[in-house]
Formats: sequence, structure tokens, C-alpha cells
Amino acid sequence: MEADLFTAAAEERQEKDPAGSPLAARMRPRTLDEVVGQRHLLKPGSPLRRLVGEGDRGPAGPSSVILWGPPGTGKTTLAHVVSRATDQRFVELSAISAGVKEVRAVIDGARRATGGFGKETVLFLDEIHRFSKAQQDSLLPAVENRWVTLIAATTENPYFSVISPLLSRSLLLTLEPLTDDDVRALVRRSLTDERGLGGALTLPEEAEEHILRVAGGDARRALTVLEAAAGAALDKGESEIGLTTLEETVDRAAVKYDRDGDQHYDVASALIKSIRGSDVDAALHYLARMIEAGEDPRFIARRLMISASEDIGVADPGALPIAVAAAQAVAMIGFPEASLTLSHATIALALAPKSNSATTAIQEAMADVRKGHAGPVPPHLRDGHYKSAKKLGHAQGYVYPHNQPEGIAAQQYAPDALKDREYYTPTRHGAEAWYADAVEWTRKHLGRKRS
Repeated sequence: MEADLFTAAAEERQEKDPAGSPLAARMRPRTLDEVVGQRHLLKPGSPLRRLVGEGDRGPAGPSSVILWGPPGTGKTTLAHVVSRATDQRFVELSAISAGVKEVRAVIDGARRATGGFGKETVLFLDEIHRFSKAQQDSLLPAVENRWVTLIAATTENPYFSVISPLLSRSLLLTLEPLTDDDVRALVRRSLTDERGLGGALTLPEEAEEHILRVAGGDARRALTVLEAAAGAALDKGESEIGLTTLEETVDRAAVKYDRDGDQHYDVASALIKSIRGSDVDAALHYLARMIEAGEDPRFIARRLMISASEDIGVADPGALPIAVAAAQAVAMIGFPEASLTLSHATIALALAPKSNSATTAIQEAMADVRKGHAGPVPPHLRDGHYKSAKKLGHAQGYVYPHNQPEGIAAQQYAPDALKDREYYTPTRHGAEAWYADAVEWTRKHLGRKRS
């Protein structure tokens, strides 16, 4: 990072008094090998490796990159690792406070450094999505002519928030949400590393799991919670960060919920059974427990989609589209906003009229097929669109329903063994009352005998 008296003084103070800086800042990786997660971006020869000067560049210079990912996944961390590792001039700007004037000043400085000292400049621009189109346009000449190598960070979709010319001149690197194992490794490192807590405290497994749930894949949040809880434990004279201290610190109870054990399936089952029983309040309670425990929102959405067909079906044909839309939405937005979408869908499904007729109908039909109750397709229903089909009698005698006065043709559709079998037994709940009338009318006009 381009040095000044204030930056140098701050770095010197941090070295002399580590506790004067937040734990997340002290534990910021110093090399790419210390970075947790994002292994797909850190392979040998990757753009980030080349930015820190690893490998022989040859005639190819480093590429400008745009780092896109959720908060706490390491965008700023990666930029700071580059700043420490590179022998290039490093300048940092934030789109929150910088404007065109500051960008042009950096570019002018970069051109002078390149021409006068042969020193390349790396520009880290945080939250580039906050820049207007005109502000982003001001970066184009510098990136195109490689007066600067740009590292831009954004939490928003760059295809909507970054201008196309800048995207085409940069490599888009997508950061993935950190896994629990990634955050766990960072928490454990922070407990023992001299830059962190230096082994002053231990962290029981149940407290560690609670930190992971509260963090929700955000490394910065995990270390912030760990530091606050550590301070509280030290004030009490304790040697470990207990679950009770942790709960008091973050004002959030630890939810007893094992995402890989019985609680996972028990609470999910209770959610679906509460929806089936039309108890919207109980359903919301179990939904809240799953959300607070850090359950994957996509898992919850999948269960809701199944419920929409299994327990509601044609009693409310709009239930499945609501559940599908919820699944699509949570996949795009994630937590915490996904909790609103899941609540929306859960309420709609819990209060919808219920019918399991679609479930029982297909189960009975499949049971007959498994028993061998099938038989050949009636000749008049077979495919007649190939040569010699007529000679075989295929499609002969088929009555086209659209040519009939009421749009229905009284002919046999099922195989002989099942010609009078009825699988669908509608209720008169909600919209299915219309289906009940429709199936009674159609069966009568098909000339079907009651089984």
C-alpha cells in the first residue's frame, strides 16, 4: 500500500500493541497460502498468484481482476495479501469516499511512476458497484493501457453494477461462500496464533459450533464474535470461552440443532407436519429454528416444494408455483433476506386448503404398474406416424376429441386390464372442488363404469 506518515505510524502501533487493532485485522493473512477457502482462485498460475509476482511472467503482464462475492469471503483480504507480497506500487481507494478526482490523481501518479521509476501500480478499489458509470469510465484508459492493474471488489452482481467495457478488460473472479470448515480453521488459528489470542483461552466444541452458526459463513463476523466473547471470558477470569458466556456476549441463544443428525430431520419433519396440519404459528416456529441454526435455505425450500404437491396439490394449484419461486429466490439472495421469502412461502402453504389426492393417485398407479397390471397400449392409441403403421392397425379408429361437440371422445384410453380403474379421488377442499366436478363429468362422458 502506498505509504504515508499516518499509515506507517498505524502499522508501527499495531506491531507494538496488537490488541489495539480488531482481531479480524490482526489475523488478516500475510500470504496467499494463509488464506482460508477460495482454493479455486489460488492455484499455481492463477491471476492472483501472478499479481503477487509468483512464476515467470514472460511477455504476459498481470491482468486486472474484479472480485465478486458475499461479505466476509475474503475480497479485501486478498487485496491486502497482494499489497504485502508485491514489489509493485500499491494504492487503495474506497468507492464510498473516492471520486473521479481521486481516481485521476492515482492514474497520474501511476503514469509518473511507470515512466520515471519503471514501477507498476496496483490499484485496489473497494465496493466498485458504488461508482457511477462516469466514475467507472474514468478507469478505462488506465486499465486498457495497463498504467494500473486494477483489483476491484464488489458484493453485487458485476454484470449489473459494473460497466461492460471495464468487465471486458478485466477477469471476473467469483468468491464462494466460506464453508463451516473454512471458518472453523480460521477461528482455531486465531485462538492459538500470537497475532490472535495466543493460546490464552480454549473454546469448547459446542461454543465453536455456536460461533459458526452466528457467523453464517462470514469470517469477519466469526472473529468479531470470538474477540468479544474472549474479552468477556477474560473479564470473568475464565480459562475457556464457555457457551453461556458466548450466548451472553452475542445476545443470541444457541439453538440445539445438529445439521447432520436427528435434530435436522426432526425439526424439518415438524415443519412439514405443521404445514400439513395448517398450524401456521407452529410452522413459523420450526422455520425460525432452522434459520437460526444456520440451516441451508435451499434445503428448506426443497422441503416446501415437496409439501406443496404432497399435501396441498390441486386444492390450491398456486401453492407449487409459490414454493418454486421461493426456491429460486433463496438460491439468488441467501440469508438473511431469504428468511423473508421462506416465511412468505411457509405462511401461504400452511394456510392453503389441503389435499393429498395427487399423492395417493400416483402411488396407486405406480403400485399397479409394479404388480404387472399394465398390458399393451390399445391399438387406436399407438403411434401411427411411420410407414406400415396402418398395416399393423396402429392409430386406426382413433377419435380426435377436438372434433367432438363437447371436446371429449368416449373411447378406451387405458389398457384392457385397467380400463375401469380410478386412481384420482378428489376432495372438495378449495380449488379441488372444481376438479371433483370435472372428473365426475368427464368419467360420465367417457362411458366409464365405476370400479
